[in-house]
Amino acid sequence: MAAEPGEAAALLGRAEHTADPGKVRAWLRGQTVLVTGAGGSIGAELCRQCALHGARRLLLVEIDELALLQVQERLHAAFPGLESVAVLGDCGDPAVLAHALGQGPVETLIHAAAYKHVPLLEAQPREAARNNVLATAAVAQAARAAGIACMVLVSTDKAVDPVSVLGASKRLAEQACLALLADASATRLAVVRFGNVFDSAGSVAQVFREQIRRGGPLTVTHPQATRYFMTITEACQLILQAAALGEQRAMYALDMGAPVSILALASRMVRQAGLHPQEVGMVFTGLRPGERLHEPALPEQRQQAAPGIWRLPLETAAPASFATRLETLREAVHHYDVPALQRLLREAAPADSRAPQYPRDSRDSNDRAHR
Repeated sequence: MAAEPGEAAALLGRAEHTADPGKVRAWLRGQTVLVTGAGGSIGAELCRQCALHGARRLLLVEIDELALLQVQERLHAAFPGLESVAVLGDCGDPAVLAHALGQGPVETLIHAAAYKHVPLLEAQPREAARNNVLATAAVAQAARAAGIACMVLVSTDKAVDPVSVLGASKRLAEQACLALLADASATRLAVVRFGNVFDSAGSVAQVFREQIRRGGPLTVTHPQATRYFMTITEACQLILQAAALGEQRAMYALDMGAPVSILALASRMVRQAGLHPQEVGMVFTGLRPGERLHEPALPEQRQQAAPGIWRLPLETAAPASFATRLETLREAVHHYDVPALQRLLREAAPADSRAPQYPRDSRDSNDRAHR
């Protein structure tokens, strides 16, 4: 069972940020919105928030049939007047995108579909590149061709100085959108980065909760590990608020407050369950492949765009040169060329990055961490 809002605030040690509902509603009211990854934790909540703020119609693109069925049923129950169209398929397939966009004029496209599991993707660079980079490029190309007014890319703080396959693939996904939706494009772009989503599917909070239910022990990677956290509702409200700001091309980071000690979080959850940490026990398993001890802080060059939202400097990428890079990646994916994929992902961080680039030995306890 997920934590209640007040419960999450107590566990994370901070109050949630809230968006300005009037501004979000003024932007979304009456729109048709297409959401990829609509059945995931973030995608489903974004669908709910869009409906809550007056979207007229939702196009739900999802590859998991059960997740698609569940999100549509929940939307029908909560918003009887909302029109929703379920599209089962891979958003990286141009035919699926064409079919979805053919359901009617779309004003906003929110791309939430992605693979996100850090250690798993370390061993699956081909699927990370295919699903996180090439599918994102396909979505951006479809948005541009259809003349969609706004595309929102849901990204991650792991794209900052990436040291993992996940972070590198999301960094390339950002660059793909920035290159494909350059200044000449009529489609405006909002890239939104944030950290861990508290109580999302497979999150550390859900793992701890299940381990507590079984009587322990709780598995913690490192006694000093920290992560940034947001609740699902908080993150989705701010994603929509960022998109509602109306900038032509912008990259944002959500304000996640201070990093949270994973060990302290585990202890708080045990106590919240009426137990003592010594009763349940803690086991330190070590950082897994691709994980960092601490996530990087927000850059000094940030500017506040709205409460809880920071505007970040844009990384410019020449569309022509990035198109060549994308084609090289596509060839490596087609041939399942893992060494080439690892090299291309390693090059995702800018040359002037001050932090170690992917890949690095994630067992080094001085490295800077995963979600």
